[in-house]
Amino acid sequence: MSRRALVQGIAVAAGATVAGVSGALAQAPAPVGPPTTITTPPRDFGPGGAPTTYFWDPDIIAVDPSFNDIAQPNTSIKRLHTGLLWAEGPAWSAQGRYLVWSDIPNNRQMRWSEDDGHVSVFRAPSNNSNGNTFDFQGRQLSCEHLTRRVTRYEHDGTATVLADSFNGKKLNSPNDIVPHPDGSYWFTDPPYGGQLYEGEPDAGKLNPRIGQPAGFAPGKRELPTNCYRIDPSGRVDLVVSEDQVPDPNGIAFSPDYKKLYVISTGKGPGDTGPGGKGDMYVFDVGSDNKLSNQKRFSDFMIDGINCGPDGVRCDVQGNLWVSSNAGRHVGYNGVTVWNPSGQLIGRIRLPEVCGNVCFGGPKRNRLFMAGSQSLYAVYTATQGAAPG
Repeated sequence: MSRRALVQGIAVAAGATVAGVSGALAQAPAPVGPPTTITTPPRDFGPGGAPTTYFWDPDIIAVDPSFNDIAQPNTSIKRLHTGLLWAEGPAWSAQGRYLVWSDIPNNRQMRWSEDDGHVSVFRAPSNNSNGNTFDFQGRQLSCEHLTRRVTRYEHDGTATVLADSFNGKKLNSPNDIVPHPDGSYWFTDPPYGGQLYEGEPDAGKLNPRIGQPAGFAPGKRELPTNCYRIDPSGRVDLVVSEDQVPDPNGIAFSPDYKKLYVISTGKGPGDTGPGGKGDMYVFDVGSDNKLSNQKRFSDFMIDGINCGPDGVRCDVQGNLWVSSNAGRHVGYNGVTVWNPSGQLIGRIRLPEVCGNVCFGGPKRNRLFMAGSQSLYAVYTATQGAAPG
């Protein structure tokens, strides 16, 4: 074989190899990574992510045309912070123009400043706080797992314990709380703090004193999972029993305070009964603060997927914005939006489970969403009905 023929043969073979590699690369699957809510195109929710280039964010979905009236078309979902262990309890301080939320396993509260987006540790230790809100006087309210109490932080920096027991028995682990214009506070008391990861273990071979300060006194579960009202006088009243709503979690009033919504989440530590079923109930609120006419609002089954509710907040039109925990059903985690009659009208898809939500921002038109490890936000065309 001549030298020319040999060179030509090598060139042809090399070209075929390059073509084969190019073809293989063109058809190779995308690198394996955490699942996203959409696959075409891949989505980066972070501040440095590419713009969606769509007039409607592709992960803001109108299930019913009425959702278009309260969703903002020319905005996008943004991840504001990540690196948490389990984010919960977002609450907006109108006076301070910041968002505070809980990172329960890390035993701290975080703060996001509206002016420059700076994130810092706000309170540590936080007693494994879960739900937070601000009352009508701008004071922060926190539900604490570890100490099994509800605390209010006063303007002068002192802390007031509002409730830690009922009828002489310790609470379980207060979870979520909402203020009422009459000066009362309504809160849920499920058992989720009775676990090593988020509070104080209550049974078995685990030692609840390990890692706690000297003098820490662990306790055993003493009460059913109820909902309570803290009267302005300090009296604590039972308003919803475990028989009515087992394992109560998220709680919210309608804008006129004539209805109370209570989420019933799944079975918690120490439950001897079946526990909650991942649904939400609505009650009429009487002038005497007595509840009546209990109805199941929704079972949160969407397209055959259980979009387990956790936290809820109402907008000024009475629509309910509910966090969604669909587990491994990627594309159904995030937020579900319902009108007052219980009809699903919209969804917001997040790449993580969502634990809780609140409205905030200077105009109270921004929805903050506490994902499992991250904080997200999106502007809306409506406003939150309640402070914090």
